[in-house]
Amino acid sequence: MAATISRVSASKPSSEKADTKVWFYSLFLTLQYGAQPLISKRFVRREVIVTTSVMSCELVKVMCALILMAKEGSLKKLQKKWTLVGALTASGLPAAIYALQNSLLQISYKNLDSLTFSILNQTKLIFTALFTYIILRQKQSVQQIGALFLLIIAAVLLSIGEGSSKGSSTKNPDEVLFYGIVPLLVASVLSGLASALCQWASQVKKHPSYLMTVEMSIVGSLCLLASTFRSPDGEAIKQHGFFYGWTPLTLIPVTFNAVGGILVGLVTSYAGGVRKASSITLGFVIVSALLVTALLQFLFDGKPPSLYCLLALPLVVTSISIYQKYPYRVKKKEA
Repeated sequence: MAATISRVSASKPSSEKADTKVWFYSLFLTLQYGAQPLISKRFVRREVIVTTSVMSCELVKVMCALILMAKEGSLKKLQKKWTLVGALTASGLPAAIYALQNSLLQISYKNLDSLTFSILNQTKLIFTALFTYIILRQKQSVQQIGALFLLIIAAVLLSIGEGSSKGSSTKNPDEVLFYGIVPLLVASVLSGLASALCQWASQVKKHPSYLMTVEMSIVGSLCLLASTFRSPDGEAIKQHGFFYGWTPLTLIPVTFNAVGGILVGLVTSYAGGVRKASSITLGFVIVSALLVTALLQFLFDGKPPSLYCLLALPLVVTSISIYQKYPYRVKKKEA
């Protein structure tokens, strides 16, 4: 009995410590996620070549992941187990997909306001649910399906509103639609597919998250590098140089973006192995980040949300809240 009590009292501080870390990392992830569109819009000039910013972000991710792996002592162990075939099998395809997705996001950043980008970016939840069902047979509850329909309504509302002349008075509506909304929606589809593939690699291949970050960043950078031989970005790099259009401030959104990917892994890790706990935490982050984006856009740009954003925001917040709160529960027969 005494031994049991001592075990409980010993585990309680460690649990409280883990909870503290979860909320600490969640706070930073909320600020990063909410501020990223605004920071990218202000500090990345339109002249910056998209491929260079994405490749630089991947390099920062590799450095952060290697530092964290060295700190936890897993770097030496992986030297014996790591194989090229295993890396390409687990990380090759999602890396190439994420490389294309990041390029599309960089294009979209420049042609949408921060809040519209953040709200419309949540459509990736729809495609993540779709591809996890196709690849992993991960089912959704009735409430989650309803939440996804709310998200679709918000996406359609924003697409029609912001792509119209009324929704975008300062920019060409065609430019907003074809260089802002369409790239972002395609990026959401790619994000859903890549997320499902990463989950498959994690569950089936038992691939560590930090190792996947390193492998995917390297493979993705190689894919982007190969694409420069026959792309407009490649010609621009040859003509103007790799860092054309860069300023010292450009490093801020690049680093922020890379750190955000690491923070997602830390939040998920410290939230524990319980899927519901990590989902609720990340759901809180997403909803809070939308509000942070709206506040920062109003404070720094003096731009209040458009009517379409005001109508779509509560739909997205409600959708994400329902989706995270009512996960699918496995029935006894299925178990």
